[in-house]
Amino acid sequence: MTQAFEFKSNGKFIVKVDDYTVKIQPKGFSNFINKGGSKGEKSIPIKSISAIQFKEPGLTTGYIQFAYSGSNETKGGTPAAIKDENSITFFKRELKKAKELIQLIEKKRHESSFPSITSQSAADEILKMKKLMDAGILTKEEFEAKKKQLLNI
Repeated sequence: MTQAFEFKSNGKFIVKVDDYTVKIQPKGFSNFINKGGSKGEKSIPIKSISAIQFKEPGLTTGYIQFAYSGSNETKGGTPAAIKDENSITFFKRELKKAKELIQLIEKKRHESSFPSITSQSAADEILKMKKLMDAGILTKEEFEAKKKQLLNI
C-alpha cells in the first residue's frame, strides 16, 4: 500500500512511501529554480536509507534529508537542504505530517531489516504442518485445511 504526503514550503513536494521505496517528486516554480530544473521523481530504496536528518521549522522552514550509499549529504543546514534533491522542506503547520512521514519510513526500514515469517515459501510451511500432523498435533483435516489455505485453493 502506498501512502502519499504533500508538503508546500519552498516549493511543493509529493512524497510517496510503499513497502520498498520512498519517492520524492518536487513540484512548482520554486523547486524548478532551487533544485536546478525539472528532475522528475526521485526514488530511494528504503533498505538503502542509512540515515534520516530532521530539522524542525523555526525561523526558517524545516527539512527532512535522506542519506544513503552514494548520496552526498549536505552540511549547510536549511539553505543547502532547499537545493538538495534528497531533501524535502516543510512549514511549521506541516510538522505533524513530517513526523508521521519519518515514523512510517523508520517502521518500513525496521521491517525490511528483519525477514518476516510470511516470506517463507508455502512448501516450507506445508512441510512444517505435515510434521505436526505426523506428530499427532494436527488432525488430517486441519492439515488439509491449512495446506489449501497456503496454496490458495
